[in-house]
Formats: sequence, C-alpha cells, structure tokens
Amino acid sequence: MSQYWLVKQEPTAYSWDQFVTDGRTEWTGIRNFQARNHLRAMKVGDKVLYYHSVNGKAVVGVAEVKKENYRDPTAAEGDWSAVELVPLHPVRPPVTLEQIKKVPQLADIPLLRQSRLSVMPLTKDQFEKILSLSTR
Repeated sequence: MSQYWLVKQEPTAYSWDQFVTDGRTEWTGIRNFQARNHLRAMKVGDKVLYYHSVNGKAVVGVAEVKKENYRDPTAAEGDWSAVELVPLHPVRPPVTLEQIKKVPQLADIPLLRQSRLSVMPLTKDQFEKILSLSTR
C-alpha cells in the first residue's frame, strides 16, 4: 500500500533543479521529532511532492522514496533519520500555496495547519488533488 508525502526545501538551499541534476538525494538534516517520525514511516516506492518553501512557495516536482529510514549521516548526536529520494518528474506549472489554500478539500493538510513542518503525510486524494491543480 503506497503512502504519499510532501517535503519542503528552500530553493536557495536545494532546488528541484539541483535535485534533478543530482539524480538522487539523501533527505538529511531533519531535527524535528514529528518530521523524523514521518521519515521513518516512509517506504520504498512512496510518492513525494517536492515543495519549494520561503521563495516560490509551490509544489514543483514529484519524487519517490528509493531507500527507507537509515541513520542520518549529518547527525553528530541524537537519534535522527534520513531517507533517499529520487526525482520522477516536474510539476508544470508549479502548484502554488495560494492555489492550495483555495481548495476546500485541502484545508486540513499539514502544509496549511503546521506550516513549519518539513516532512508531512498526505492522503492519496490530497496528493492527487494537488497535482490536478497543475493542469488548470
């Protein structure tokens, strides 16, 4: 059973374009317990929306979990986790935060309720609804 996720990253720190160029990335540096637990719940094959935060504020791509939970190599101490993601395809045009806010079915997604959370679950319907906004 596939799961669906959204991860946030500032494009000035690690953009979708850089991710595509790299062909894969270790999703490291998460130091929030709730986000860490979401990383630990990710399974190989799960689909992930890649969201540019701060600058742009939009879903810009779709990725997939390639490697499940492992110890975060950037953590000097503590029990932190990472996953490996691979890019699948861009979302064109990107789906903006403003578009998402206008859709009643998306009012309860963590992106709107817990805006500082960097890794969050979505339902299949929420995932598909966000992607459908790109085709309008």
